[in-house]
Amino acid sequence: MASPSITVFSLLLLLLPLSSALPSHSVLNAAEILADSGFLSMALTLEVVSQSLVPKSPSLTIFAPPDSAFKRAGQPSLSLLQLHFAPLALPLQTLTSLPAGTKIPTLQSGNSLVVTSPPSGAEISLNGVRVTTAASPIYDDGFLIILGVEDFFDPKFQFQAAAPPRIPAPGQKCGSDSSNGTGFPGASWFQGAKGAMRSNGYTVMASLLDLQLMGFKNPPTSLTVFAPVDQSVENPLLDPSVFLRHVVPCRLAWSDLVNLTEGTALPTYLDGFTIRISRSGDVLLLNGAPVYFANMYYGDSVVVHGLQESLVMPEEAAAGESSPEEGGSDSLDDESEF
Repeated sequence: MASPSITVFSLLLLLLPLSSALPSHSVLNAAEILADSGFLSMALTLEVVSQSLVPKSPSLTIFAPPDSAFKRAGQPSLSLLQLHFAPLALPLQTLTSLPAGTKIPTLQSGNSLVVTSPPSGAEISLNGVRVTTAASPIYDDGFLIILGVEDFFDPKFQFQAAAPPRIPAPGQKCGSDSSNGTGFPGASWFQGAKGAMRSNGYTVMASLLDLQLMGFKNPPTSLTVFAPVDQSVENPLLDPSVFLRHVVPCRLAWSDLVNLTEGTALPTYLDGFTIRISRSGDVLLLNGAPVYFANMYYGDSVVVHGLQESLVMPEEAAAGESSPEEGGSDSLDDESEF
């Protein structure tokens, strides 16, 4: 059983890029836990490729088939193995919240996984393959998440899509479909969103949410917060536009974002600043920044997605440096239309 696997692992080592943003200790710890959990073939994969898994992403979700699946498949191809690696963190609570038809990017160029979980929520499945560790992950340190699946994914899987969700038209203000006319969302989502951000390393945006959100002239009924990780935010107190340019006036879950067309422009609370949708292969980009933690918080009125980078002003992007003065006159009290 070991020989075919070792051949594939050697091929992976030669062909995958030779750099990775994943912490090396995460990979080593995960390989040990995989082996102890009975996933010896996937453990060998991690040990061999080590830091050559994901060259541009600091996070990774691995869907690990059991050893019996490796034995049945014989010698899995490189592309088949890449279909089991998603370049973003997908905790179980995120996967549970995704409706059927949601696409998940993978390392296999041009091929995504599709959520096929039944409406009952009794299980999680992707490409028709059940996630066997739906109660708890095999490994999860915040950067690297490993979940067991009952078999290899079929790269030719076809999903019969339902009607597409409503999405905002380019250049227009988002609607508020989740609004019930009661005004500002309740305290439960407010505390829940802040708690999710603080516990995952997004304390700056949590603090800005706490300080500024109540300043809206006309309280919003739904929001999407694209929260940059703390290390990427410079001088938040000197630049009030940091919060404004990372918040969209409508609720956009991950399933909505992945169905947005290339070039869609999402309006923000910073006048004139939009978030433009693009893709690099199957990876969704917001003004060039990949989503790092999809559906970090998921509620009826508000969704929070984590970013590894801050969304910068056009002048900052062109100059390659931060300009705290830009957008300094915009505030929730003075300029917001909402």
